[in-house]
Amino acid sequence: MRPDVTTVSTADGARLNVHAYGPKDAEPIVLSHGWTCSIAYWNPQINVLAGKYRVIAYDQRGHGASDLGRIKLTSDVLADDLAAVLAATVSPRKKAVIVGHSMGGMSIMAWAAKYPHQVEQFASSVVLANTGADRLIAETTVVPLRGPIKQIPGLLGQVVLGAQVPLPTAFITRRPMRWVGLSPTATAEEVDFCWRLVSACKGRTRGKWGVALSGLDIAKALDKITVPTTVIAGERDRLTPPVHSERLASQLAETGSLEQLLVLPGAGHMGNIEAPQAFNDEIVRLRTLSKRRVRRRTLAVAEAG
Repeated sequence: MRPDVTTVSTADGARLNVHAYGPKDAEPIVLSHGWTCSIAYWNPQINVLAGKYRVIAYDQRGHGASDLGRIKLTSDVLADDLAAVLAATVSPRKKAVIVGHSMGGMSIMAWAAKYPHQVEQFASSVVLANTGADRLIAETTVVPLRGPIKQIPGLLGQVVLGAQVPLPTAFITRRPMRWVGLSPTATAEEVDFCWRLVSACKGRTRGKWGVALSGLDIAKALDKITVPTTVIAGERDRLTPPVHSERLASQLAETGSLEQLLVLPGAGHMGNIEAPQAFNDEIVRLRTLSKRRVRRRTLAVAEAG
């Protein structure tokens, strides 16, 4: 399916690559991908959902065809970029289901924290998938931290995540992809797809965003997400283990915004690729749920009048 391609300019002058698929007048779904990926990461969702919905996806800053820009990378930049994309692509008359995976989920949380007034303006519901708000390095199980090294997770994380060296493309180097990003049951095709995405990310982008994310702490942002929110976890996610999703769900439950915590059995970090049907079904359920709520509000107003 050929997308409508647009460029969204940010306040600092960076240009973000945005693709929109499906009928222009359809209910919108906005997809925000994670660290080292690109719009193509969402192919399993775009190919299924764009026949009925307006599916909007963008390359995060420095990823894919989007500029990295010259400003320091922070969670505020994630928030600003998402705000710019929403303002350019979503009408408040047709609110979107906003879906974020990993760094994309962090983008949503950072956006809600910085622009709380926009949450109910642009979002009918939210999906936070395979993501976390804090303690990203301390709780990873890719390389468990034990003994003396456990005392310096922040420094270790900045060194590892901030490395800007190119990734080798030989087949043998794809084996860690299954361990880090997927699960033992991932197919060779899934591993190859993810590796091609990750290895295409520029070293400078990977390193600068890696450093920015290593000390992330936006847990207070959950209080600002005031629309129904589903948290999705991969049972075997090593990058953002289920403990992150459980903590997000618990905080959202306290504020009344939790729709559900959905754990994908056997899936790793790339849950939307390993379990696309369950992932897509939840997006559709939220999209349908939002439409029903609008209809009920309309009927209530009509009856009151």
